[in-house]
Amino acid sequence: MVRQLLLTALMAAAYLAGLPMNAVTAIIMAGISIWLPTLGQLLVLNSRLAARIAPGPRALAVRYWLVTSAPILLAEGFYLLLTYADILVLQQFRPPDEVAVYYAAAKTLALVSFIYYAVSATTAHRFSFYHVAGDRAGLSTFIAQSIRWTFWPSLMATVLLLAAGRPLLRLFGAQFAGGYHLMFILAAGLLARAAIGPIERLLNMLGEQRACALIYGLAFAINLGLCLALIPRFGSAGAAAATTTALIVESIMLFRVTKRRLGFHVFVWGRAEH
Repeated sequence: MVRQLLLTALMAAAYLAGLPMNAVTAIIMAGISIWLPTLGQLLVLNSRLAARIAPGPRALAVRYWLVTSAPILLAEGFYLLLTYADILVLQQFRPPDEVAVYYAAAKTLALVSFIYYAVSATTAHRFSFYHVAGDRAGLSTFIAQSIRWTFWPSLMATVLLLAAGRPLLRLFGAQFAGGYHLMFILAAGLLARAAIGPIERLLNMLGEQRACALIYGLAFAINLGLCLALIPRFGSAGAAAATTTALIVESIMLFRVTKRRLGFHVFVWGRAEH
């Protein structure tokens, strides 16, 4: 939230300062809006840790850190590629006005994803806490709670956005209302992802980051392949169908891997522990 608000403020400041309103300025401001909260978080966290933990010897495990974090980085990278593959492929086959309508519809509905990210950020460390403590029952209960916290608010937000979809799209221009039907296609993928909650964070916290990275890589490959197959024939509807299919398959794979490797039933309906 701070990053998005800071980016908005920085762009307004750049406009008032007479800087050119182009992609270069936007990227620079985006970089600043990412680094400032990150550094601020680092300072606040170190300050709080210093007040609670006495100074002691330090040990650097660079190789272990790289081996652990590289799959997480890959997973995040594949997810970003999955998020933008539809738009990048769409612009290769369709005119700019159709791409603009699709982008507006997709990003308007993407507001639902803020719920997912909020729950992910507030639950990841708790997954680790229960796991390290050996409290499997507590972890199972908390997983079920995190899934409910993700799915039901996401469902309500989706219903509201779909109900107000046409007026929202008309804010971009009258012709953008033509992308209203795309929001319904994309909603299925977002709800499928919300139905299992922040489970990729669970996998990462419990040492299954390689499996998570593989799943995200496969989901991106599916999305890219379907985009190339569907967009030339169906246009923006094909792009929406490709992305939704990839998200549904990704959710199914995450569900199956979590159930098989960790023994948890991670669906909004059903018990968390298998």
